[in-house]
Amino acid sequence: MELANDYLMKKWPDPGAPIVHPDRTRPSNIWTRAVYYEGLMALYGISPREELLNYAVTWGEKHNWNMAYNQTYTRHADNQACGQAYIDLYLLNKEPVRIAATKACFDSMIHTSKIDDWTWIDAIQMAMPVFSRLGYIYNDTAYYNHMSQMYACTRNKLGGNGLFNEIEGLWWRDADFVPPYREPNGEDCYWSRGNGWVFAALVRTMDYLPENSPYYTVFLSDFQKMAAALVPIQRPDGYWNVSLHDSTHFGGKELTGTALFTYGMAWGIRKGYLKREIYLPVVIKAWNAMVKHSLHPDSGMLGFVQGTGKEPKDSQPVTYDRQPNFEDYGLGCFLLAGSELHKLAK
Repeated sequence: MELANDYLMKKWPDPGAPIVHPDRTRPSNIWTRAVYYEGLMALYGISPREELLNYAVTWGEKHNWNMAYNQTYTRHADNQACGQAYIDLYLLNKEPVRIAATKACFDSMIHTSKIDDWTWIDAIQMAMPVFSRLGYIYNDTAYYNHMSQMYACTRNKLGGNGLFNEIEGLWWRDADFVPPYREPNGEDCYWSRGNGWVFAALVRTMDYLPENSPYYTVFLSDFQKMAAALVPIQRPDGYWNVSLHDSTHFGGKELTGTALFTYGMAWGIRKGYLKREIYLPVVIKAWNAMVKHSLHPDSGMLGFVQGTGKEPKDSQPVTYDRQPNFEDYGLGCFLLAGSELHKLAK
């Protein structure tokens, strides 16, 4: 984990430097980088090196602890994702400025009746854990109530009858992929990373949600259904395909979904929610696969990271040596998985 993380910190010595691509220039607190800082804070939790903390604090300061694009009152989950790391840093040093904009942003949402913002499942990971953290900090169930309503809307209503297939235990990425849409082999399209985002979001939400909350039971049930659905479709090499039910549709090794599933399952084993004898071999196989086949031992770069997109065909080909258009979130997912495995091992 430290080798992989040092690779990115050396590549980005200034955590506030904008992310420049041919199409446009973006601030370094967009969702891709926010996911990296989620992983960095997890790494800091098990390896509290001062340089890691300083790097994260500098990042927050460079952006004035605001949402992406300085949009304090955005409703777009991608631009709210940075709030997760801001709150983690606030919990280490309770300077009000660190969460002022995050609180203002989410307060502006809970004071409305609008709950249909999360029209794509990635959004659940970007925003729902922020709600639960704010509920924890302020001991205010209004945050829990609103996030659960938004989750239920995405789960049960959007796309016609919701984006979660309870029978198969997996999620359609958005309304575009709800049947009659099919993969080439005739199966439903369940995108690996999209399902990974939800799996991780449930973990990160339950971490700050009281276990006696009525919503905890709902989240835990969905988490366990997803875990059970993921076990039989793990590849023999330890990874999951980008198309979870069609191994022939851009099949092959892919790190981001694999890392998020590993993160969630390791957490579930540690908490006693998943049977160790069933899930531990799955987690070990996945982690060893990523370390052996994705991590470049000379540089720390991670291979087999699918770039941005919304479905299996996007950002292909996914290979060991190809750098995706954004590689920060892949590292974030990897650090989340490894940090949770470290806790499980101890």
